[in-house]
Amino acid sequence: MSALFNFQSLLLVILLLICTCAYVRAVAPRLVDKNQHGFMGLLFKLARIGERLSPYVALACIAMAGTLLLK
Repeated sequence: MSALFNFQSLLLVILLLICTCAYVRAVAPRLVDKNQHGFMGLLFKLARIGERLSPYVALACIAMAGTLLLK
């Protein structure tokens, strides 16, 4: 089953994208900052979410890890 049809998998993919984009922006900011439109703009927005809402993203990652471990 694809991640689009399984809600938990979709949330996991979104969380991983947010964390990855925030990390890439911290390591190589020129890579993400120069492209603010199109698909790369989506990655820019995910990086912003990861930076500004980092406590909530961290709590969501911990909750997701707990649900996957208990499953």
